[in-house]
Amino acid sequence: MTHDTTPRTDPELRVVPNPEGSRFELWRGEQHIGFLGVAVLPDGTVDLQHTVVHEAFGGKGYARVLVTRVLEHYRERGTRVHATCSYVRDFMDRFPAYRDVLASPSSPQQGD
Repeated sequence: MTHDTTPRTDPELRVVPNPEGSRFELWRGEQHIGFLGVAVLPDGTVDLQHTVVHEAFGGKGYARVLVTRVLEHYRERGTRVHATCSYVRDFMDRFPAYRDVLASPSSPQQGD
């Protein structure tokens, strides 16, 4: 990554759905950076369960990129989500423009 590229603008970052692993994975080239665990619920909504970024990439904005892209994925498909992941709940507080994706906007918080 060059000095003028951040995770949000890095063209090599990609989010890859991994339905068999019940997650979305964040990759940069051949380097696995992290994942967001998901579960499709019987009503068709999706539970965003946990966000994990490898320690070497922590605190650099990769989790934000991952969550943003996953939320955009579900928004484009009209799928509503539940935010049981504490990072996703905090993200929703910081970026309320994404709350429209929540299955229950008034009460996104559930147990971790």
